[in-house]
Amino acid sequence: MPRGRKPEADHPLSNAERQARYRARHQAPQQPPAKPRVTADRRSRPQRWREAVAVLLELQAHYTAWYDALPETLHNSPTAEALQDIVEIDLDSLAAINPPRGYGRD
Repeated sequence: MPRGRKPEADHPLSNAERQARYRARHQAPQQPPAKPRVTADRRSRPQRWREAVAVLLELQAHYTAWYDALPETLHNSPTAEALQDIVEIDLDSLAAINPPRGYGRD
């Protein structure tokens, strides 16, 4: 019973030919895997703060609408309690905060 792969040519490769093929395959320049480019966030901290507070206010409005749309039978459920907690958070005080720009640029 023959062992190994079948030869690609009419005759099997010699040891020198096999070694030359191995070296050529491993000496070829290999490209490193491409890293995803991460773009730097160019927004200032106050701008990021305002945008984060705006997102929170928008989410709170959605949760308020969800809580208002709940049937009366579900007002004692854990979901309703969690929604009520979110609705009761006072985010207006966060929106009123104007963070410093830093390094004496206030």
